[in-house]
Amino acid sequence: MKNYDVVALGEVLIDFVENGVSKEGNVLYEANPGGAPCNVLAMLGKLGHPAAFIGKVGEDAFGHSLKASLETAGITTDGLVFDKAAPTTLAFVHNAADGEREFSFYRQQGADTMLEESEVNENLIEDGRIFHYGSLSMTHKSCRKATKKAIEAAEKAQVLLSFDPNLRAALWESLEEAKHHILYGIRHCRILKVAEEELLWISGEKDIDSGIKKLREIADIPLILVTLGKEGSMAYYKDLQVSAPAYLQKNTIDTTGAGDTFFACILHFVLDYGIENLSKERIENMLSYANGAASIVTTRKGALLSMPEQEEILELVGG
Repeated sequence: MKNYDVVALGEVLIDFVENGVSKEGNVLYEANPGGAPCNVLAMLGKLGHPAAFIGKVGEDAFGHSLKASLETAGITTDGLVFDKAAPTTLAFVHNAADGEREFSFYRQQGADTMLEESEVNENLIEDGRIFHYGSLSMTHKSCRKATKKAIEAAEKAQVLLSFDPNLRAALWESLEEAKHHILYGIRHCRILKVAEEELLWISGEKDIDSGIKKLREIADIPLILVTLGKEGSMAYYKDLQVSAPAYLQKNTIDTTGAGDTFFACILHFVLDYGIENLSKERIENMLSYANGAASIVTTRKGALLSMPEQEEILELVGG
């Protein structure tokens, strides 16, 4: 028996999200806890799955605030490390009228990039059913080594691996470097979530089917999810190709964390039903459920502490 359904490694940071204008006309920002891997864990916690996080923050007010937020979300922080020299990473999220985002990262020498191999809690990884990771923990040499050590530990312990490339071009020295390390992540995962534009960029193809074919030539991945924004999502599983429409919300204000919420719900289904014998009907239900949850989080500021309850999702999608 494992104590954790999902253990994730990566970035945890403060997302400063636009929240109105002052009387002087200045943009106001709200400090929200965030970071893609932790958003995934927070949604899984809402669905009753015990989860743990491995990462690094600064020994500063933001770092201690993030630890408290993770614990509030029910995420075990035994793998969280504090750095006395490096500050907690910050991101400013600029929202367009349709809820889409642009990010400005303050991450030079940021604590999350400083995680070292020796600081990776392998016992946590071995005690999990799924190990989840992204590409932002591979942008710098130190955290890249730590990520690879964690992946090796997960594979040695026969833990299921899930990966989200979550490309943020500005955080890499070059797109060529980003592709090289993202392909490493793809070759080691068994569940992959990728946005349509990421898939086409990684594969070099011009359509989704060709992109999936190319990825399958690179790696044997049983379950690949493709998110399509307002067009919904698709799943490629064995010889099945399944799609589901999005749930469009009239009051979308912030799409931060929508993809993480979606992926968490996919992992929820895999934890409940396994990855070996998924039927077309179950995959359809999985995509619909994940699309619904993702749509709800777009109506709220931030993500980590704004995840929907199970009852809200079921009320939207039926079930």
